Amino acid sequence: MSHVQHLQELHGLPAFDFPAPGERRDLPEAGAVAWRLAVDPYGDGEEGFGDLWDRFLDSVDCSGVRAIVVGQWGEACDNDSGDIVRRLVEARDRLTALRAVFIGDLEMEEAEISWIEQSDVTPVLDAYPLLEEFGVRGGTGLRFPAVAHKHLRVLRFEAGGLPGEVVRGVAAGELPALEHLDMWLGVEEYGGDATVADLAPLLAGGRFPALRHLGLRNSEIQDEIAAAVAGAPVVAQLTSLDLSLGVLTDEGVTALLGGQPLTHLTRLDLHHNFVTEPVGERIRAALEPSGVEIDLSEPGDLWEDDGVVHRFTAVAE
Repeated sequence: MSHVQHLQELHGLPAFDFPAPGERRDLPEAGAVAWRLAVDPYGDGEEGFGDLWDRFLDSVDCSGVRAIVVGQWGEACDNDSGDIVRRLVEARDRLTALRAVFIGDLEMEEAEISWIEQSDVTPVLDAYPLLEEFGVRGGTGLRFPAVAHKHLRVLRFEAGGLPGEVVRGVAAGELPALEHLDMWLGVEEYGGDATVADLAPLLAGGRFPALRHLGLRNSEIQDEIAAAVAGAPVVAQLTSLDLSLGVLTDEGVTALLGGQPLTHLTRLDLHHNFVTEPVGERIRAALEPSGVEIDLSEPGDLWEDDGVVHRFTAVAE
């Protein structure tokens, strides 16, 4: 199963591919879909993202657009997202109903996740104070200094390596409405150098009073994260906890079992893991009678080299 796929929806709206030049398609109402904007750098057309963006703004009722998904903006995304950020910021007086943005919606066939060149994306949040959902795919070059935003409810980072600087920026932010936070931390080889210490302000609780879902995923230090989460005050306010896609073993699950009660959760997602069946049965027995839905699917594949066992996150390069 590929864990990096095109978004099918954003902000509860189905994704709709804005037509290529000359393609005859009826356009939906501006607020009925999440508009996916992407160029084909290998196609016959010569339209760059700037031309696509201008054509989009001239073709739809900008005042009704509620969600935008930015896909491919150049060959293998060899240019960073700074131009995308700038265009979004410049259009703020036209896109007055915009409530959701996702930057970097590329599948593996278009570009490996580590090839997606990001930038400082926080100007989008500054330009749209009513934005409710924001997501980014790709950690290379990504910057996210601490921001204050009153209405952001969903924040999502998908990366094979999420810089520790980004994690620290998120943890230092003032996001009183944030309900859903999802971070793919990745591996150090691809820039994922965040540590448990970087997560400490977030795990301490109180930072984001509305937070109900926390995803700390796709990490090569998943056991360390699980151990920190086991005693983290923030867990008491959650209804959903996601530690999936990483290198979670019996050690991490045993730490969860020995920590604070998790019976108040509605869902615990541990899929793509390296947990043995006996330990998996232990956590099921501890939580499922209380109604907690547990996902232990997709056991990871071990790779042995010269007697050394290797485990891998679901997404890296």
